[in-house]
Amino acid sequence: MKKLITALVAVVAVISLTACGSSKKESKEDHKYVVGVASDSQKEIWEHVGESLKKEGITLDVKLFSGYTEENPALADGSLDLNSFQHVAYLNNYNEENKQNLVHIAYTLVSPFGLYSEKIKNYADLKDGDTVAIPNDVTNGGRALQLLEAIDVIELKKDAPSSPTVKDIKNYNKKIKIQEIQADQLTSVLPDVTAATINTNFVIDQLHTTPQESAIYIDTDHLSKVSELYKNVIAVRKKDKNKADFKKIVKAYQTKHTAEMIEKTGDIPAWEDADK
Repeated sequence: MKKLITALVAVVAVISLTACGSSKKESKEDHKYVVGVASDSQKEIWEHVGESLKKEGITLDVKLFSGYTEENPALADGSLDLNSFQHVAYLNNYNEENKQNLVHIAYTLVSPFGLYSEKIKNYADLKDGDTVAIPNDVTNGGRALQLLEAIDVIELKKDAPSSPTVKDIKNYNKKIKIQEIQADQLTSVLPDVTAATINTNFVIDQLHTTPQESAIYIDTDHLSKVSELYKNVIAVRKKDKNKADFKKIVKAYQTKHTAEMIEKTGDIPAWEDADK
């Protein structure tokens, strides 16, 4: 009997140690998440969000990428748990082209998309023969074409998709040449073209200025002409969209302080109650 009792005590001890080990593993690993971003300003914002989440027992590791091509594959393969760099149109296009099912769980900001030039001071001064550089990815390139239509440089076909390409141009009101360049390289070609449409994060990080200071046209100054598809989002894998910790992360992001940090970069908070 004494041996039986001793054996039972040993079994209970093993079970208790196993349970403690599981709990310890969960606290260290199950509440730590890697977030991918594409600009120094967004890294700063997400690091602030991470600080506020520590009291929830959640740890964020913010990883900075230099462009737009790596964040979604890293999210899809599990290297990232969330990313925050893209708008809805870009995410939709990535899913379609790569047969993925990444989803967005919250809006973050609307980033101004501007036309920049070292050769002219007014977009109305664009003339026949000038070269305008635009991003070579479908979604940002599409937004660039919509910007050029808004300033009456081109006319898009009536049945053009939400992210048009140069094939969807009906008329060139000004006989410009459109040069498609990788988004993160546009600032480097700016001296060589008449004008370029550049994403705000590259304007801030590479040109060390803001759209408000330097752009000759900003599409968000005319929001009625900017599609809802260009709201930036927090993206996750579909299986994680209802994860409780992610809801806490969204709540920690969508605060008045975050909105103020976003506005300092020249972007516009995109969630409905951002002004509260």
